[in-house]
Amino acid sequence: MKPTHIRLRRACVAAAAAGGLLLGPATARSDARGTTTPLGSATVHGAATTRAVSPSAPSPGTDAVFAQLTPAVAARLDAAIRKVMHETGVPGVTVGLWAPGKGSYVKTFGVADKATRAPMATDLHVRIGSETKTFTVTALLQLVDQKKTGLDDPIGKYVTGVPNGDRITLRQLAGMRSGLFNYSLDEDFIRRLQADPERGMTPRQLLDFSFRHPVQFPPGARFDYSNTNLILLGLVVEKVTGRPLHEVIAQDVLAPAGLRHTVFPTSAAMPDPYAHGYTDQTASGRIEDSTHWNPSWAWAAGAMISDLQDLRSWARTLATGRLLTPATQAERLKTTPMDIPGAGYGLGIFNVQGWIGHNGSIPGYEVLPVYLPQARATMVILLNTDDQYENQEPSTLFGQAVTSIVTPDHVYPGHKPTSG
Repeated sequence: MKPTHIRLRRACVAAAAAGGLLLGPATARSDARGTTTPLGSATVHGAATTRAVSPSAPSPGTDAVFAQLTPAVAARLDAAIRKVMHETGVPGVTVGLWAPGKGSYVKTFGVADKATRAPMATDLHVRIGSETKTFTVTALLQLVDQKKTGLDDPIGKYVTGVPNGDRITLRQLAGMRSGLFNYSLDEDFIRRLQADPERGMTPRQLLDFSFRHPVQFPPGARFDYSNTNLILLGLVVEKVTGRPLHEVIAQDVLAPAGLRHTVFPTSAAMPDPYAHGYTDQTASGRIEDSTHWNPSWAWAAGAMISDLQDLRSWARTLATGRLLTPATQAERLKTTPMDIPGAGYGLGIFNVQGWIGHNGSIPGYEVLPVYLPQARATMVILLNTDDQYENQEPSTLFGQAVTSIVTPDHVYPGHKPTSG
């Protein structure tokens, strides 16, 4: 079915924040979905049945914050996850939960490859979309710690030709308050990507798509999620360090964080083993395998690849600021309101009902790695599709289903999600 109108839809934390790397036709979503993938489930690590003694005592009130992951709770999670899969037609999903003294729940459901019917597995690589932003901003904040740049420096100090470049600060870029038009909403960009999704794009080409549009509002006036901001921050990191962004992130972020299965790709290749990704954000509106689409169009805003265990580790590192000074981490965690209750956006990071982190969405994949400090708990959800269900992101629906069971006082995102 040939759509009569193409729009870019943004992956949402709920109504406003997050993935920001999705495009596709506004029509034909239900017609293109096809048959529901069988659920098939593989248990990788069962829930603990006894409470372990943690080396450090849980925070006060932890028992009320995060449920003990007993077999009964695991069964409720199984049922909730299968229900969302049935409703959304998601091919495969992996869900991981970990909390000191509460046990763990790590399970895969469905298939990683619709052609071969190979099951999802916990060691599979996936594209992580806007979770990439957390790595790019971490690299920037490390430069702040090294006094090589400042959060209140204007972007024009580092990149020429930026509208309002003498007024927009690095802090405003990282906090999604620049007013710059989101290049991935540009119709010419959408047409070009859909026409040849394996073709590469440069950061400057991406900025050109943005800068042809007027600024949306004065710097700092409000929150507006824009991938353009992160392309600019990636260029700042490259200019200050004199190194390509992928090298900076590999050497200065991934290595000290101990992430051995996370990469910033410079091609469309996926490291083995990997889950195939499926999207309906195509020129035809039909679901296609987008595994080997070139992610260069997302670059510093969404090109990276990771796996379950690395994202588990990164969620905690990100939320606790292990790679930054306490002062800089405190700046990062200062949030400003988004347009949903109980949610705020900091510097390349969000706080949604107490869950700290970022979600990610790119054609074919969605991830949700978040950390709840009150319980020292981590949740990671990985999907191999980004197809919306009733204008809602599937990763949000899974996050809501899971947290409704294990953290009823901290339900992600805390309300019925709406389209962004």
